[in-house]
Amino acid sequence: MTLETFLSRLDPSLPLPGDASRSSMIPEYRKGSPPEDDGRPWREASVLILLYAGSGGIVFPLIQRTAGTGIHAGQVSLPGGSRETGETARECALRETSEELGFDTSGVRILRELSPLRVPPSRFLVRPFVGVLDSPPPLRPSPEEVEECFEASLDELLAPATRQEDFVEREGRLWRIPFFRLAGRRVWGATAMILEELRAVVGGR
Repeated sequence: MTLETFLSRLDPSLPLPGDASRSSMIPEYRKGSPPEDDGRPWREASVLILLYAGSGGIVFPLIQRTAGTGIHAGQVSLPGGSRETGETARECALRETSEELGFDTSGVRILRELSPLRVPPSRFLVRPFVGVLDSPPPLRPSPEEVEECFEASLDELLAPATRQEDFVEREGRLWRIPFFRLAGRRVWGATAMILEELRAVVGGR
């Protein structure tokens, strides 16, 4: 897919599919009623799907977070993080991407926001944004936050074979875990749900 074709499909005036598209990527053990009313507040966060022309066509960066004690430590994710006091969700996505990937994001053009996503395990309300750059950025990942940075292609994301599944054992039974195989890595959970909505929006069924 060319960037021009992608931009024509990502029309901000069109409605978003939201949970209707994302539900297919929910791990089986998490399906059901999420604990949204247990009294704890939801923390706001933003992430960015940053598209630009690369050697594999239209690509976007994903990161593997450093190991640590946080619930999402070591996972593959989109660049992003917690919103700070006084900044908008869009500003948060750009700042976090700049901090984690080490480049000036002032040239990023935000195309549209995708549907907010609640992540019950960490109590984050995530606001995903889609942006584009005219040229590949000079990626210099923060060693404190990023173990590895790699690029996945949009064509790879849209290919049917990219969506796969595996099984994990929890509480004495096997559960189905859907995931994307992107750049040789397994991308699952909230990140996969966000990318699945993007797939649906641009017709990657």
